[in-house]
Amino acid sequence: MSRPLVLKNVRVLDPSRNLDEIGAIIVGEDGRILASGAAAANQGAPDGADVRDCTGLVAAPGLVDARVFVGEPGAEHRETIESASRAAAAGGVTSFIMMPDTDPVLDDIALIEFVKKTARDKALVNVHPAAALTRGLKGEEMTEIGLLRDAGAVAFTQGRHALADTQVLRRAMTYAREFSAVIALEARDPYLAVNGVMNEGLFASWLGLSGSPREAELIPLERDLRIAGLTKAAYHAAKISVPESAEAIRLARQRGVNATSAISINHLSLNENDIGEYRTFFKLSPPLRTEDDRQAMVDALANGTIDIIVSSHDPQDVDTKRLPFADAADGAIGLETMLAAALRLHHADRVPLMRLIDAMSTRPAEIFGLDAGTLKPGANGDIVLIDLDEPWIVAKESLLSRSKNTPFEDARFSGRAVATYVAGRLVYSV
Repeated sequence: MSRPLVLKNVRVLDPSRNLDEIGAIIVGEDGRILASGAAAANQGAPDGADVRDCTGLVAAPGLVDARVFVGEPGAEHRETIESASRAAAAGGVTSFIMMPDTDPVLDDIALIEFVKKTARDKALVNVHPAAALTRGLKGEEMTEIGLLRDAGAVAFTQGRHALADTQVLRRAMTYAREFSAVIALEARDPYLAVNGVMNEGLFASWLGLSGSPREAELIPLERDLRIAGLTKAAYHAAKISVPESAEAIRLARQRGVNATSAISINHLSLNENDIGEYRTFFKLSPPLRTEDDRQAMVDALANGTIDIIVSSHDPQDVDTKRLPFADAADGAIGLETMLAAALRLHHADRVPLMRLIDAMSTRPAEIFGLDAGTLKPGANGDIVLIDLDEPWIVAKESLLSRSKNTPFEDARFSGRAVATYVAGRLVYSV
């Protein structure tokens, strides 16, 4: 139990109710929201409440990041559950889904329970484990989907790994359907993309680097969508990067496929030209695409074809990033910069603020069945306070993640999370 909380004179933005009005949010001692919106402004503060004047700020449901890689267990030098939670809180993220790419892989009940216990003991935010779809992420033998689901796994995925065996995928989707579990896969053909280190095209030729064609994403995505249609499973395209993929998902939905999709904030903010002279912090999977692709994906997000934004937070250390471009590991951190980078789309009038918050909070909570993403009475008091216009510069030494591989180093942003509350308790403040 903690002191009640009152956020007054705040712009309340709640996509779950299509609510955008000046008012207040009242959170009770149990960490649950008692009232929110214009009507809450007239209710008065509970006895002993912590009252904060939020004039000029936006209060939104705490962000939900559906794709976060953490080093623990096995690579704690890159990131621990505790350090990831601190980075999340600084970025306004109150819940995140942890990928199973650890050592050992999160493919049995004991490891799912380890993640949940560690998060309870050490994390500032809510951490939800995703279980491996196949044992050891090897793509050969399906894991115990029902038991892992009961243990607390909120999704089943191959993480960074491709799944080539369509029979294994069909069997897994069939089982997942029976347990109402979500299968979340990154569409990547392991053969077409095997040597590609950036987007295939003229710029890759100029740099003398091998390219990965968009077909390396599109072909396995089309396959996954067809099998999802065959099995009636809930399928989530974990990270798409080209407009043809968005179109494939739109057409699949028209056929009745239960399909959702995500895009990383990197692919909404950056393009292949940002790689410049072999800057490895921009080496990602899928690779950064053309500016035309980026613009088309922003449009697909705005119109709802793409459901959610993820940070795709993937900490890598000096040993894996300070290498020749072709040899460097894929991935970038993003928990602390996802919101600020997304606000660029708001300031440019490309995506409405309500849609951005929906894509980073309400919609991911709906897809994965999390108790988050809303400010309605009775919900968890997971809240982010946002200053839409505060200028700041990303300084590597100020990042809370253990790894510093951000593509936004020295970037100038307008807007950030200035306070983050989890169950009504302040876990971060500027």
